[in-house]
This record gives sequence, C-alpha cells and structure tokens, in this order.
Amino acid sequence: MTLNIGVIGCGAIGQDHIRRLTRTLSGAQVVAVTDINPQLAQDAVSSYGLNAEIYSDGINLILASDVQAVLVASWGPTHEEYVLKSIEQGKPVFCEKPLAVTAEGCKRIVDAEQAHGRRLVQVGFMRPYDDGYRALKSVIDSGTIGAPLMLHCAHRNQSVGERYTTDMAITDTLIHELDVLRWLLNEDYVSTQVVYPKKTRNASIHLADPQIVMLETVSGVRIDVEVFVNCQYGYDIQCEVVGEKGTARLPDPPAVALKNAALHSLPVMTDWKERFIASYDVELQAFIDGVGAGALTGPSAWDGYSAAIAADACVLAQQSGKVERIKIAERPTFYSN
Repeated sequence: MTLNIGVIGCGAIGQDHIRRLTRTLSGAQVVAVTDINPQLAQDAVSSYGLNAEIYSDGINLILASDVQAVLVASWGPTHEEYVLKSIEQGKPVFCEKPLAVTAEGCKRIVDAEQAHGRRLVQVGFMRPYDDGYRALKSVIDSGTIGAPLMLHCAHRNQSVGERYTTDMAITDTLIHELDVLRWLLNEDYVSTQVVYPKKTRNASIHLADPQIVMLETVSGVRIDVEVFVNCQYGYDIQCEVVGEKGTARLPDPPAVALKNAALHSLPVMTDWKERFIASYDVELQAFIDGVGAGALTGPSAWDGYSAAIAADACVLAQQSGKVERIKIAERPTFYSN
C-alpha cells in the first residue's frame, strides 16, 4: 500500500523531503503541496514531476480526502496549528523542528495527541538515525566504558547570516544536541548555564559567538556543548563521552585521506545537509513504515516538548548568566516505546 502524503512548505527542506519521497524512499507518494509562496509549490510540482494538487493553504491540504499523512516543513510559527489540525483529523504528521515555537504550544500538541488515543506525531530530529550516533549509543548501552560521567560536545557552523541572533544558537542550533543527548543518555536535564568566551571577529555585532552551554542531567552527568556558528573552516559535529572505564567518541564522517604537498589531510564538510543526508532518509522512511505498521517509533511530541523546555531554560541562562533549573516532567506511559 502506498501512503499519500501532503507536504506543507516547499522551501529548501520541504523540497528536499519531496525529492527523497519521490526519488529515494519507498511506500509513499506526494499527492498534495502548499506554500505561502505559490510559485514554490508550483516549482516543486514541476521539478519532481508530481501528480499533486496545489492547495492555497495548509488547513485545506490537511482536510483533503486523499491526503493520508501530512509533512510539515513550513515556517516554525505555523507548525502548532498544522500539527493540531492533523491530530484532529486523525492523520499521522511528520513535523520538522520546532514542533511549536513555545513549550506551551508543544504541550498543547502532547495533550491533543494523548486525548486522541494513539501516537500520530513524529518530530524531525534526525540525529538519532545517524549511524555514528547509533554506534556511540550502542557503546554506552553496552557498558563498555562504564557509566557516563561527562560529555564534551561541539556544534560548529562555517558561518551564519546577518539575521542569526544569539538566542538562535539555542533554538535553531543547540536544539539538536538537546534532543540527541537526552536520547544517548536516556535521561533528562535538570539545570543549565551559558558562558561566553572571547567573541570571534567573524560574528555580526548583535551575535555572541561562540557560546558554551553547560547542562546537568538527573543522575549528575555534566555536559558542555561549544556552539560556534562562525568557525570558518567547515561544519563540524563532535561528541565525546567520558565514562568510568573509558571514553567513546562520535566518529567523523568517512573521508578520503590525502597526502599531497608535504601535507597529510582530511577534508571537512561545509554543508549540514550533506553531513546528515543519510539520516534524513532513514528518519522519513521510518515514519512511512511506522504509519504502515500503525506504530510510530521516531522522536515523539513528548521529545519535542522536552527539548523546548530545555531550550527555554538555556535562553533564560543566556540572559541571566546564572544556573537555571530545567523542569521536565516524567515521561508519560503513552510515550514509552
């Protein structure tokens, strides 16, 4: 059976998902599209030869009788409305992050989904589908390095635009670590603090860059994450876990070692989409397969809500300079896989 998907948002990530649904993945087809810019929707239909209806807005797309599942890749502030409407219609929905722009909005989605009675929402956190992170989690779970004590992480971007602001280092960048590190350790955060090293000359006047975000988990694991979004040399994701009996490090993406001109070097990626392209494929295929099996297993609305709570606390810590508490409730049994 082929799953009929309607796509809301035909910008960069929306079109990338349409590409993989059309050319890479199995078990689904795009039957409807919409975008606030009608030309982008038309371009998506033309570029990928879709036999798809173009809708004037996301609500009408969700209500369409032939749309069996929804993919939300529109502007962040629209996500909550579209996800809630999808739940109301009983249609599975894959929502790119953020699930909602506030923790309160995420909670409304969690409440609506539980009231519906079954999981319908998968959030577009792709790192738990990355081979490197999965291998790292396997080492942690095996007990080979003993109980984790500390994590040293880095999230570096080559550069960002003028519209990127200090709080976006949390809400747009660190949000991925906030999700995947909870998943790696299988526990929640209890506190955070943000400190600012010497500012790089490559950052715009309104941006504090780099930043160091420090987190503490329920069991006392200490995490430091360097967020450096104008590092200049490339896109670089690092994670080292220090355990009681050893350490484990996230592997770098495979690359050809080059010896030339008296140098031994490895190339560094510059495009975040290239770094995680395979995990984007796997997460969306998992959504398709989960809908078919009647049981979604990917990042849930609760995961989106928990990440939002942690992000809010981190933004508060940016402003206060103090240690701020993170209060995440116990995961409901509804979201236990």
